[in-house]
Amino acid sequence: MNTVTNRIRAGVVGVGYLGRWHAEKYAGLDNVDLAGVVDVDEKQSAAVAEKEGTRAYTDYRDLFGLVDAVSIAVPTPLHYDVAKAFLENGVDVLIEKPITTTVKQANELIDIAARNNKIIQVGHLERFNPAVVSVRDLISAPVFIESNRLSIYQPRGSDVSVVHDLMIHDIDLILHFVKSGVRYCHALGTPLVTDSVDIANAHIEFENGATANVTASRISGKTERKIRLFQKDGYISIDFANRAITHIRRARHGEENCPIPGMHMENRNFAQADALKEEIVSFVRVVETRSEPEVSGQMGRDALALAVEIIRQIDVAMEKIKGRS
Repeated sequence: MNTVTNRIRAGVVGVGYLGRWHAEKYAGLDNVDLAGVVDVDEKQSAAVAEKEGTRAYTDYRDLFGLVDAVSIAVPTPLHYDVAKAFLENGVDVLIEKPITTTVKQANELIDIAARNNKIIQVGHLERFNPAVVSVRDLISAPVFIESNRLSIYQPRGSDVSVVHDLMIHDIDLILHFVKSGVRYCHALGTPLVTDSVDIANAHIEFENGATANVTASRISGKTERKIRLFQKDGYISIDFANRAITHIRRARHGEENCPIPGMHMENRNFAQADALKEEIVSFVRVVETRSEPEVSGQMGRDALALAVEIIRQIDVAMEKIKGRS
C-alpha cells in the first residue's frame, strides 16, 4: 500500500458502460488517486482517462505496481483471469457481479486472496440501495420472500442468462436476509428474444424453513424491482426503483392504522442516492482498514452457486420440453 501519501492508488479495468462510472467515483474521492484505467478499446480508455484526469492503458498488467486496489468491470468470462492476476500481484479487487463464470473459479479466487492476504469485494449494488440499508434492523427471520425484477428489453446484458444479469441481485439479497443454507430449489425459464434465458422463476426452500419465490424477466412491458418479506412480527416491502419501503407490524396500543386488524403500517421514501459511490467508498474503507467487505468473495460465490443451480434446472426442463416435441 502507498504509505508515503496514505492515499489509496486505484485503477479500473474495463471502462465501458459500468466501468467508466467506477472511474468517476474513484476520481471524486479525496483519499484516492486514480492511477489509471484500462480497456481493450484504446479510444474508450483514452476518453475516460482524459475525463477523469488519469492515464489510459490497454493491458491490465500495466497497472501492476501502480495500484493498491482495482475495480474489475470486464465481461464475466474474463473476471477470473483478471482478478487472479491482480490478487497474485498484491492488489485488492472489487469484482462486478457475478464474481466469476463458475463456482470452481470463485473458490479458487477466494483461496488465492486468502493466501495473499488480499480482499475480494463483489459488486452486488443493491446492498447499498438506501431502502435496503434502512431495513437491516427490521428484518430478523423472514419465513416467506417474494421478489420480482422485471425490465423492458435492453440489448446490454442480453449475452448472458437473465439469471446472471438480473436475478442474481435478488439471490444475493435473499441469502443475505435469510442467512441459511439452501435445502431445495426448483426453477423454470425460457429464452424468447435472445439465445439465453430471458424469463425465469425459482422456488427456493431453506434449511431454516424459509421459502422464497423469485422471478426475473428482461422482456416485460414495465420495469419493476420489488421484494416482499414476511416474518412473524410483520411484513416488509422494498421498492428498489422508487427507493421506498412499506413496513407493517403488530400495532401497539392506540396506533392501529392498517386495513389488517391489529397492525400498524408505515411508508417511508428515500431521496435519490448514489449506490455505486457508496459501494466504492465502502471498498476503499475496507482496503484502508483491512476489514470484512459488505459483500465478500464468499458471499459472491454463494450467490453464484445458487444462480448456477437455477440455470442448470432451467436447462434440464427445456431439454425435457424439446424431448416431448
